Amino acid sequence: MSETGHSHHYVIRKMKFVVFLTMGIFILELVGGILTHSLALLSDAGHIFADVLALGLSWGALALSVLPASRRKTYGYLRAEVIAATINGATLLMIAVWIFIEAYQRINHPMPVKSLEMFSIALIGLLINLVVFFKLKGISEHSLNVKSAFLHVFGDMIASVGVIVGGIIMLFTQLYIVDPIVSVLIGLIILRGAFSIIRESTDILLEGVPRNLRLEEIESVLRKIEGVEDLHELHVWSVSSRDVALSCHVVINEQSTHSAQKILDQIRLQLANQFHIEHTTVQFECRCCAPQSAECIFTENRKSV
Repeated sequence: MSETGHSHHYVIRKMKFVVFLTMGIFILELVGGILTHSLALLSDAGHIFADVLALGLSWGALALSVLPASRRKTYGYLRAEVIAATINGATLLMIAVWIFIEAYQRINHPMPVKSLEMFSIALIGLLINLVVFFKLKGISEHSLNVKSAFLHVFGDMIASVGVIVGGIIMLFTQLYIVDPIVSVLIGLIILRGAFSIIRESTDILLEGVPRNLRLEEIESVLRKIEGVEDLHELHVWSVSSRDVALSCHVVINEQSTHSAQKILDQIRLQLANQFHIEHTTVQFECRCCAPQSAECIFTENRKSV
C-alpha cells in the first residue's frame, strides 16, 4: 500500500474511533440535560448530535473516496466528502435555529436548573471532547470533510466551557436566565461554523477557483514559460478539497511535436511545484498554420495522484 493510501486508512480508523466516543458524549449530555432541566446542556447535546452526524458522514465519505474510478465515475467518489460537508453545514444551521427558538422561550420564562449536576456533566463532556479534539487535530487538514468535522468538535469544546461557566454562575447566584444566554452564545458559534463550511463546500460544488489560488497569478506564471505565445480558456476548479484540476488552451508558434512536449512538461512542472495542481488538461494551438488544423493541435490529458 502506498504512503498516501496508508495515511488515508489511518485517518479512517481515527474517524471511526471518534464517532463512537462522540456518541457517548451525546448520550451523556442528552440524559443530563433532561434530568437537570438545562437548555444549555441540551443545546450542547444538540451540537454534539450534529457532531455525531458530521463525524459519521465524514467517516463514510472518506471510506467512499478510496473506491476506484470507473467508466461512469471517472473521478471516483472524491466529491462524496464535499457532499458530506454540505450536509454537515445544513444540520448545524437547523440546530442553531432550534437553539435560538428555545432560548427565546426560556428568556421569557426562566426555568430552575440543577446547576451542580449540569456543571459536573458538562465537565465530563469537555474532558472527553478534549480527547476527540486532539485525535482530529493532526488530521484536520486531510480534507474539507475532516476539517468540517474538526470545526464541529472545536465549537463544541467552546460550548462546553460556556455551559460549565454558566453552571458555576447559577450554582452561586440562582440566576437561571444565564442558561438561555449561554445557549444563544452556543448557537452563534454553531452558526459561524455552519456558514464557513457551506461557503467552502458550495465553492467546490460550483467549481469555483479554490480560495488559496489566484487565477491571475497562475496565468502570469504560464505566460512566462518559454514558447507560450498566448493563453485562453483557463479554468481552475476543485474536484475535492485535496484535488485541484486545470484546463486551458495554450497558443504556441511552433509545429514541432518535440518542442510542444517540452513546453507541456514545463507547464506541468510549474503547476505542480507552485500551485500543487496535478490534474491538467492542456490543448495546444499553433499560430503558424491554418485555424482548426489537426496537425497543430496536441492535447494532453493527465491525471496524477
